Amino acid sequence: MGEPEAGSEFANRAAAAGPMADTQYILPNDIGVSSLDCREAFRLLSPTERLYAHHLSRAAWYGGLAVLLQTSPEAPYIYALLSRLFRAQDPDQLRQHALAEGLTEEEYQAFLVYAAGVYSNMGNYKSFGDTKFVPNLPKEKLEHVILGSEAAQHHPEKVRGLWQTCGELMFSLEPRLRHLGLGKEGITTYFSGDCTMEDAKLAQDFLDSQNLSAYNTRLFKEVDQEGKPRYEVRLASVLGTEPTLDSEVTSKLKSYEFRGSQFQVTRGDYAPILQKVVEQLEKAKAYAANSHQEQMLAQYIDSFTQGSIEAHKRGSRFWIQDKGPIVESYIGFIESYRDPFGSRGEFEGFVAMVNKAMSAKFERLVASAEQLLKELPWPPAFEKDKFLTPDFTSLDVLTFAGSGIPAGINIPNYDDLRQTEGFKNVSLGNVLAVAYATQREKLTFLEEDDKDLYIRWKGPSFDVQVGLHELLGHGSGKLFVQDEKGAFNFDQEAVINPETGEQIQSWYRSGETWDSKFSTIASSYEECRAESVGLYLCLHPQVLEIFGFEGADAEDVIYVNWLNMVRAGLLALEFYTPEASNWRQAHMQARFVILRVLLEAGEGLVTVTPTTGSDGRPDARVRLDRSKIRSVGRPALERFLRRLQVLKSTGDVAGGRALYEGYAAVTDAPPECFLTLRDTVLLRKESRKLIVQPNTRLEGSEVQLLEYEASAAGLIRSFSERFPEDGPELEAVLTQLATADARFWNGPCEAPSDQA
Repeated sequence: MGEPEAGSEFANRAAAAGPMADTQYILPNDIGVSSLDCREAFRLLSPTERLYAHHLSRAAWYGGLAVLLQTSPEAPYIYALLSRLFRAQDPDQLRQHALAEGLTEEEYQAFLVYAAGVYSNMGNYKSFGDTKFVPNLPKEKLEHVILGSEAAQHHPEKVRGLWQTCGELMFSLEPRLRHLGLGKEGITTYFSGDCTMEDAKLAQDFLDSQNLSAYNTRLFKEVDQEGKPRYEVRLASVLGTEPTLDSEVTSKLKSYEFRGSQFQVTRGDYAPILQKVVEQLEKAKAYAANSHQEQMLAQYIDSFTQGSIEAHKRGSRFWIQDKGPIVESYIGFIESYRDPFGSRGEFEGFVAMVNKAMSAKFERLVASAEQLLKELPWPPAFEKDKFLTPDFTSLDVLTFAGSGIPAGINIPNYDDLRQTEGFKNVSLGNVLAVAYATQREKLTFLEEDDKDLYIRWKGPSFDVQVGLHELLGHGSGKLFVQDEKGAFNFDQEAVINPETGEQIQSWYRSGETWDSKFSTIASSYEECRAESVGLYLCLHPQVLEIFGFEGADAEDVIYVNWLNMVRAGLLALEFYTPEASNWRQAHMQARFVILRVLLEAGEGLVTVTPTTGSDGRPDARVRLDRSKIRSVGRPALERFLRRLQVLKSTGDVAGGRALYEGYAAVTDAPPECFLTLRDTVLLRKESRKLIVQPNTRLEGSEVQLLEYEASAAGLIRSFSERFPEDGPELEAVLTQLATADARFWNGPCEAPSDQA
């Protein structure tokens, strides 16, 4: 069926309509839920290491609450409402009340899944795909449960106030609210509701002119009586307007005239939340293992207190130097995937323990990296002058706060540090173990005789792909830069562009970064480059030997890695919005682009064929001819990768956009007819798993690990017990912060100020 009609009544019809409901906007009752297992890794920590991990985890969980304020206007109120509800009655107690109110078991389960989804994504939009999800039950029924709950009996005005503020928006599927986006394309709270892509570009130019990073900012626009726009660039910090000792930030806090518009740089965004983060980082400092960790934490504290990205960079330098720690962590405004413009960072924090056996394989990969970099298909001048040997560890995650949990990370994201100081790679082993496990009956779009092979080798091939993607994908390639003094980091006379045969015509000027220059395509383009490097280098026998594969097994790993990529390219269509002609997920757009490149290679390497499934409904089959991976696939990928790198190195935005957006275009052109295939993909899609994380609790001087069952109710319990000392205070803070800015979205502004 087509897109549902606008309005909150859709959710009621959706529940009544059962299987006919548009499943894009609900989380199914049978959604997979897994628990992160880190018990063994935690058991091996010393008492001091446990205390260090505990306080870092607390800092991460507190900071993660800022994501609610970075997602949608209503998210903080929904979180506060759910938290009140489940603090007064746990999921089992609330179930008795809900059934007595007339809900069916299915409807109550749908509510639990919705609540677990809000906690998991830190908001009511999927972290992977940026699509809104709504409760899959009638609104009136949910209202009865909430207003008749124990939470409402204890605090009737507050619970009713929260429901009145967010109830409509919780269910609304008005077209603009279905996806995150800028202007008419969707909703975002990185920008006030009246900001457009033009405003975002102007603000980026302003930030570049002042050498300010966008990572920890939001942009608010107001129009004065004469119709002239005034922009507030607000930095995230504990400190606000109060006078303080001079720092690198205070001199920037003033009014500017820029291209005929007024800009005001302020700070204090998320202040009370960041205050909690800083308090926990101070406590963690007492248990640091070495001076690198102490100095790193001191800089993070300064960064969050002052609103300084420069301090965060300094902290990241110490972090890079802290090689092979037992307890690994990173925290701050990091990934820019969900900013519609692509340059503001979402808060995240993680704490993890090293998995020694898998890390040994990654260390061998690092030792071979300089040799393997020479295998990449671009001239040596396009590679970094010196390969800065990074840390590469496999970690078991204890805590990952933010909107979602990745499988691997290559950080920091600051170009200047990556080019000169290096970076770290981490593969999150216990996340890979649960998030990507697949049941045979849920395996879509593959031939029957590929399925067993796929299940057998998907895990091992993904380990190889993540390793190559993070280390040699994100870790490779040079940016050509002219610094503020006019000096170049490449030889203008000698370096030749292999695509044109001419000297280099374009480069990055002082203050420009990859994200600021390539903006809306930067994240996806870079993921595509890293994924392509993984596919290209997994063909190298030395790589497979490092991971312990040779002979027929090595060939199977290669086949399944490539097969997984082309299947992912088809699955990616779920994350494309035809109405707006845009992609909502950077990694999935990248995988679709790779599918297009391999289809274009021809000679029957890859085929995607529409079929009819055994259930009589539309289906499709993806085939990869394994005998042609080296003869047809490798040369096609080689040409594509070289073009990607040359355009990135030279900062050629026009060329980069033309190439990337050309491959990323989704049309109904034969033979694949991707727009029609998209309907088939939506019909057969499987929701991403929810992941239940443990808590740590300080009892005397000992840290306990608290684990929860792998269910929606278990996930809710983990959040109900996450903030035992200050849950109500945090809810009050979140709703106060949301209410203070509500006017920028003409949204919920009726909320009482001490809402929670």
